[in-house]
Amino acid sequence: MSSRRGVGERGGQWGMSVPRRSLRVGLTLLALLCIVPASARADGPRIVPLVRDGNVLVTFDLTEGFTTQVREAIRSGLKTTFTFNVELRLAVPAWVDRTIATAVVTNVVEYDNLTREATLVRMLDGRVEKQDVAADDAAIREWLTGFYRLPLFKTALLEPNREYYVRVVATARPTNGVLLWPWGSGTSGQAKFTFLR
Repeated sequence: MSSRRGVGERGGQWGMSVPRRSLRVGLTLLALLCIVPASARADGPRIVPLVRDGNVLVTFDLTEGFTTQVREAIRSGLKTTFTFNVELRLAVPAWVDRTIATAVVTNVVEYDNLTREATLVRMLDGRVEKQDVAADDAAIREWLTGFYRLPLFKTALLEPNREYYVRVVATARPTNGVLLWPWGSGTSGQAKFTFLR
């Protein structure tokens, strides 16, 4: 009698053959690797490019940028500015990606302690696009930390059936010790899309 077992026979302390056990361990590790980056991305900036009506509409959300220190700085009357440098780039395989167009979105909040209201200003490439007034923190946070479907780029700049991405670099002012930006000098993110025609 031989004590050796065949490949198809059950063996080992868990009652599985070595290839099955290796497969299960490998699949478990793969699942963990897929879960960790997804949870890491959930805390970062959210960028959504959308092609519609001849424009590339960009949504950007950085809700974790509205920290307690930012709120306190705003409530003290300190003018607070979040600047978003947005690049539309063409993904070029095996070469340096090409920048097609750029835009600068600037969200400014200035709180008036007498009226207990904040003046909100949004500028696009140095031009005032929108102004508003708000009193509650939720409206101030929403205004300051992002924008929703802004038409930043024209699709006339794009070649059909090519892959592009939008890259956003966000910075805050003032950058002195009063306003503690949670990422040091700023944060960035990007999102890909394919322009189909």
